[in-house]
Amino acid sequence: MSADASPISLRSALLDRQLLGAALGDASSWSTWLAVLAAAFGSPLTAEEAAIFASVAGGRAPPKNRVREFWAICGRRSGKSRMAAALACFIALFTRHTLVAGERGLCLVLAASIEQAKGVFSYARAFLTVSPVLAQEIEDITANEIRLRNGVIIGVHSNSYRTVRGRTLCGCIFDEAAWWRDETSATPDIETYTAVLPALATTSGLLVGISTPYRKIGLLHQKYRDYFGKDDADTLVVQGASKLFNPLLADAVIAAQRMADPTAAGSEWDAEFRIDISAFLDDATIDRAVDYARPLEWAPRPGYSYRAFVDVSGGRHDHYTVAIGHQEHGRFIIDALRGVAPPFDPGSVTKEFADLVKQYRCGEVIGDAYGAEWAERAWSKDNGLTYVRSELSKSDIYIETLALFTRGLVVLPDHPRLLRELRLLERRTHRSGRDTVDHGSRGSDDYANAVCGVLQNLAAVTAAPLWQRSALPVVSAPSHVGLIYAALVSDKLGTRGAAVHFAASRVRGNPLCVLDCELAPLTPTLLHRVMQQLAELSAMHSAAFKPALFTTTDLAAELARLNCRAQTVDTIAKDSVLALSAAGHISCGRVQLCASVMEKERAYPLSFMHGSGIQEDDPLRLAFLIGCAVGLDAGRAAA
Repeated sequence: MSADASPISLRSALLDRQLLGAALGDASSWSTWLAVLAAAFGSPLTAEEAAIFASVAGGRAPPKNRVREFWAICGRRSGKSRMAAALACFIALFTRHTLVAGERGLCLVLAASIEQAKGVFSYARAFLTVSPVLAQEIEDITANEIRLRNGVIIGVHSNSYRTVRGRTLCGCIFDEAAWWRDETSATPDIETYTAVLPALATTSGLLVGISTPYRKIGLLHQKYRDYFGKDDADTLVVQGASKLFNPLLADAVIAAQRMADPTAAGSEWDAEFRIDISAFLDDATIDRAVDYARPLEWAPRPGYSYRAFVDVSGGRHDHYTVAIGHQEHGRFIIDALRGVAPPFDPGSVTKEFADLVKQYRCGEVIGDAYGAEWAERAWSKDNGLTYVRSELSKSDIYIETLALFTRGLVVLPDHPRLLRELRLLERRTHRSGRDTVDHGSRGSDDYANAVCGVLQNLAAVTAAPLWQRSALPVVSAPSHVGLIYAALVSDKLGTRGAAVHFAASRVRGNPLCVLDCELAPLTPTLLHRVMQQLAELSAMHSAAFKPALFTTTDLAAELARLNCRAQTVDTIAKDSVLALSAAGHISCGRVQLCASVMEKERAYPLSFMHGSGIQEDDPLRLAFLIGCAVGLDAGRAAA
């Protein structure tokens, strides 16, 4: 088992009850792992193994030699941590290492958290101590390292690029890399990968990544995108469902979780990257908002009106944060951002923040509903400032500020924690079609919430809406209907679709009436449903003309494949004064809402009910505006 011992294949070591097989147990349920690991190490495959490999490798051929990087994208409970531990033991004991005198090589396993690291360490210790042969190779065992007689150390730690600095790595295994989080970095997986490569260079060590997938960002998705199904000699990527890697899993358990949340199940059990979760803001948008030349805080200046937003904390878990900003020449500027990490006395921090807010001549602060009664008392009674509860949820605040970022209207300080939180905000599209924004698993957004709260409030008081909710009267079902038509559009990513159905009267001069609307994931089912609703509404209201559908060119092509016809309105959809035109019609009472439409507000916000110009990439609002233009602006329908 020493460095100059005769080589033995990984497959043989895992099957041998005197070696790694002693702790692995019955190998029949590990056939997929045995096949893909044999391929990763360049071992010849049997016919059965070749068929298994083909089912998870995307059509590529097995590597002829051991690869430099092996990435396994697997579902939950597929044996990932046990295989990570087994690989660490094999690399440490059965691979030849060239180490100079006095040098100790390290086979490192990096896990997503301290708890997961402990789990992998327990597996690694078991693989060695249960084997009567391998137990003799142990020199010492500490809290997170196993020192071997051949001079190699098996180390298991939570992920950090700092762990690998200055070390000689014989191999490195990333366990659950898609789920790594770090308080100081938005991309800990990529930073650790960058640090690991030089440490593996002198030993030609193997890099292994084993993880359940998550969002379509980060190192794991990059490797999948660039190498899955491709005959690359250095990198092998495999992907497979939990049951494929662990056939002992109970079907009933997976079926129950799939029924509860089909989208999450696709990621957790089928090993598919989630399509319902995306980054709220991309790196380029965030970088454009940062003024790297400015100081972290700007002192208050005369002649400007400032607004303040606080994210209150009880002092045990989250940071207590405050942000202050103003609007200047059409730009929304964050002047000050402060936060205090727990533990702290919330009363003392509130007084400190109140003194800061008063310097900026703010008579009130805005915050969410967390500890509302205490916050109101602490800010108002104890510190003489009015505490105003935000009318919007945190998610709605984020969504309202999106357009400010995409238009380049935001100016931020170079505040590392704020920028990290903004990069990690996640936008989720739910089955109802509604979007929400929040921090990811084990993440935080205390600073981002305070900053976006200020930005949303500044935008709300700066730009008056083009129309109010009250300007759209709610009426009963219309009579004398001449035409039922709908406007159908998608968001920019093509993930959500929205349709708004209108009734145009046979009586000239009568207002348009919105009969129905829908916001949902963009699928063929949605397209069929829109067409069916058009036909049903037309029959229900005895419309004089055949129903019509107006949409964009790309959606019209999809509808044509479904044998459905639609008129394209690309020019209208791109009209910069579309909202202004609709505002004129609404103010004159030319647009009404059928009472049944209001029921949809239980499922998602009816964003067209108010004329705020802040939101962008809102397909429901755009469909409403297109429908108004088609029905009320002369010549628009033919555009």
